[in-house]
Amino acid sequence: MKQKRYLLYSLVLAALLLAALIAIDNSSLKSSMLSTILQKGAIYALVAVSLNLLNGFTGLFSLGQAGFMLLGAYTYAILTIPVEARSSVYQYFNGGLVQFSLPVVVGLIAAGLVAAFFAFLIGLPVLRLKSDYLAIATLGFAEIIRALIQWNTLGPITNGSNILRKFPTYSSLLFPFAVSAVCIGLVVLMIRSSYGRAFKSIREDEIAAEAMGINLAKHKMMAFCTSSFFAGVGGAMLAMFQQSVQAKYFTSAMTYEILLIVVIGGIGSVTGSIISSFLFVACSEWWLRFLDAQHYIGGVKVPLLRSGFRMVVFSIVIMVIVLFYRRGIMGTNEFSWGAIEKFIKAPFGRKAREEERKKVTTPHE
Repeated sequence: MKQKRYLLYSLVLAALLLAALIAIDNSSLKSSMLSTILQKGAIYALVAVSLNLLNGFTGLFSLGQAGFMLLGAYTYAILTIPVEARSSVYQYFNGGLVQFSLPVVVGLIAAGLVAAFFAFLIGLPVLRLKSDYLAIATLGFAEIIRALIQWNTLGPITNGSNILRKFPTYSSLLFPFAVSAVCIGLVVLMIRSSYGRAFKSIREDEIAAEAMGINLAKHKMMAFCTSSFFAGVGGAMLAMFQQSVQAKYFTSAMTYEILLIVVIGGIGSVTGSIISSFLFVACSEWWLRFLDAQHYIGGVKVPLLRSGFRMVVFSIVIMVIVLFYRRGIMGTNEFSWGAIEKFIKAPFGRKAREEERKKVTTPHE
C-alpha cells in the first residue's frame, strides 16, 4: 500500500510540474528570467548528476567535465547544421568538410558517443592515476581539447575559433526537462543495478572490492565513459540553449561550477545535485543580480554595490553553506516520500507520546 501511495504522490508531482511548464511555455514568462533559470538548471542538473556518478559514487576525482561538454556541443552543432546554411557558417573554410545533416535526436546521441569515445581513449592511461593526479590529468585534457578545436588546421571541421550557429534548437521549455529526466533516470537505474553497487564498493575500498572479484579497470572505465556520455549530451543541450557554440566559453571555470553544484548538493546524492543545480543557477543569474547595480537610499549611494559584487556575495554564501553543511544539502540521502511523511507526522507523534507519558505519570484517583 505504501508503494502504491508513493507512486501516486510521484505521479501527482510530475503532473503538477508538467502543468507548470506548459503554463510557462504558453505565457509571457517564456521569455523571462524564470524560463532561463529553469532551462539552464535542467541542463546543469544533468551534467552535475553525470559528474556525481564519477566523483560521488565511484570515487574518481575528475576535472574534465567541461572538455566532454565541449566535445558534445561541437559534435551536435557540426552534425546538425543544415547543408544549405554551412557556406554562411563556414565562410572562411569553403563550407567545411561535413556536407550532411542529422536529426536532432541522432545528433544528441552522437554528441554523447563522441564524448564517451574520447573518454575511453584518455581513460586507458589516465585511470591508472589516483586522487589529485587524475584530476590534474583530466583538467589538462579539457584544456588541450579546447585549444585543438580552435586550431585553424581543423577549421574545415570545427570552424576554428569562429562561432558555430544555425543548428537546430528547441522552442519548448519541456525539451530540456524531458531529455534531462530520461538521462538522469538512466543514471539512477545504473546506480541501483549491480554496476552501481560495484562503483560504490570501489569508492569505499578498492582493495576490498578487488578481493570480492570486481574488475577495477573495467568498472572505472565504465563509470568514466558513462559520465562523459551524459556530459556530452548536456553540452549539446547547452549549445541548443545558447543557440551558438564557441570553445572559449567551455573553460575550467565551468567544470568548477559543476563540481561546486555537486559539493553543495551532496557528494553521492542524485537528488542533491538536481536541487543545487537550480539553486546555483537562480542565485548566480537572478536573485543576486541586483547587487551588480548601483542603488541610492534617500539620495545616499549604497557602498560596495557595483558590477561584479554579486559574485563576491555569492562566494560568501557558498562558503557559509560549505562550512555549516559539510556533507552538502542532502549528504548521501535521496528524496523519499517516506521521509517526508515521517517529518510531517513527527509533531503529531510527539504529542501522542507526551499524552501517553502524562497518563502513565499522573496518579489515578
